[in-house]
Formats: sequence, C-alpha cells, structure tokens
Amino acid sequence: MPLVNTTEMFKKAYTGGYAIGAFNVNNMEIIQGIVEAAKIEKAPIILQVSAGARKYANPKYLKKLVEAAVEDSGLPIALHLDHGDSFELCKSAIDDGFSSVMIDASHHSFEENIKITSEVVKYAHERGITVEAELGRLAGIEDDVNVSEADAVYTDPGQVEEFVKRTGVDSLAIAIGTSHGAFKFKGEAKLRFDILEDISKRVPNFPIVLHGASSVLPEYVKIIQENGGNMAGAKGIPEDMLRTAAKSAVCKINIDSDLRMAFTAAIRQHFNANPSHFDPRQYLAPARSLITECVRHKLVDVLGCNGKA
Repeated sequence: MPLVNTTEMFKKAYTGGYAIGAFNVNNMEIIQGIVEAAKIEKAPIILQVSAGARKYANPKYLKKLVEAAVEDSGLPIALHLDHGDSFELCKSAIDDGFSSVMIDASHHSFEENIKITSEVVKYAHERGITVEAELGRLAGIEDDVNVSEADAVYTDPGQVEEFVKRTGVDSLAIAIGTSHGAFKFKGEAKLRFDILEDISKRVPNFPIVLHGASSVLPEYVKIIQENGGNMAGAKGIPEDMLRTAAKSAVCKINIDSDLRMAFTAAIRQHFNANPSHFDPRQYLAPARSLITECVRHKLVDVLGCNGKA
C-alpha cells in the first residue's frame, strides 16, 4: 500500500465519531514506536513533519523511513507537512512526495491567508495531495511557531464558510483554546466548544483539526522530574475534552509534546538507573517502547480510531 492522502480517512472519521492521530516524527525510533502502536491497534495514522524536523533529519530521510513503515505495517498512513508557512515550503514537500500538507498563513490578514492558501490548494490538488489550512491563531511554542498569549486569536466562525469556499481547502485547523508546547495553561484548561459547534453547523461534514492537543501526561512529568528534569508547571489538554472533540467535527488531532515527553522520560530514567550505559540502542529501545505505549493509549482512549484501519 502506498502513502495515502487524508480524504478517505476524514470521511470515515467524521461519520464514525472518531479522530485520526497526527503524530509528529523526528527520527527512526519515534516513527517505529508510533507505527508499532498503530499495528497493534489496527489504526490509520498521520505521520507529520514540521519545518524543524525537516531541518533536523532531512525530509528525504524521513520520507524513506515513513515509506518503510507503510511497507512493514500495511496500514493507511499519510505523510503530512505540519505548519508550512509559505507556498514554497508546501510545494517542496509535495515535490518530495508528501501526501498531505498544511499551509499556515494565519499570521497574515484574512484576504492574504485566502490568497496563499488558494495557491497551495491549486498546486496540491493537481497532484492528488490534500491541504489543511489554519484560521485563528494558537498560543504557544512549537519549533518555528511562536505565538504569545496576547497574539492568540480564537477562530471567528463567521469567516469559516467564506474561507473554505474560496480556498477549496480540504480541512481546517481552528483555535478554540488549545496551545502548542508542554506549558499550555496557568489555570484551568478551557476549550471553546461553542465555537467548534458553531463552525460545524456552518460547514457541515467538513473536517476540523485541533493543533496543540497534547495532554502533557502527568506520569511522564513525574518520571522526568524524578530523574533530573525540570518540568514544573507543565499542563496540557484534559483527555476527556479531546475525546469529546473527537466525537464531533474534529477529524484530526495533533500530538507532539506527549511523544517528546515519553521519549525523554524513558531516556532519563534509563540513564539514572544505568549510569555506565553508552550504547544508544540501550536507551533508545525503552524510549521507543514508551512511545508505543503512549500512542496506543491515545488511539484507544482519546482518538477512538483503534480498529479503523
């Protein structure tokens, strides 16, 4: 089975009341850990590459690793560009063989966002590639994306229908209170489900995406803290809120920080228990295993896409 785009994934997710996990990847072990979980749970997945991951690992290496994952698993897997900030970057990913791209022109005006998104959609659709865009701005830091709380803007439901119609985009990332990074909230978490409901009424059967949706699992924070790390105050999105979103119009939920924390927690714990170890296989193997454990939990208990491959 070759790489797939997200069209059929999202149709099935929308009608089935579940969401597809979009997991950020940076190296072989993270890809292997995610895909092993998907194999066990028989789940479709999206493996996504940020601009930072492209710089770190080289998109050609990442693409070959993802192709190997497809061959090994036989699962429906989409390779997605996360937060492409220009037509040129999206074009490069499409030309490199990605099956889906995100154009994030949300930092521009509404009209400029439409213009840039439309250009990407035209180029992508001519090649059978799906496109995600963003309307509204999420707070937080993730790789090259850095938006202060003062600059964060909820998605305006009144703009969504016009944006979707004029751009022809395939899915839309919205801002309803999620946030990038591991330090998402100082107080209680709150998602604007009223905005999500309004949007879903205005564009029925249209796939909605949530970015910044890691839960910052307390058990990983605890392991990191107990083994020399400092993540005091880290807080994510409660998983019951994400499950509620997955049962609605939300067809794609992005997960990055939870993977980073699982990977780091396992490595810190291993080094603390085994100070003489220096073979990367010794500490990367448990890190990969904890990624698998984390993703299995997300697929079953948060996304509800287990058994949907």
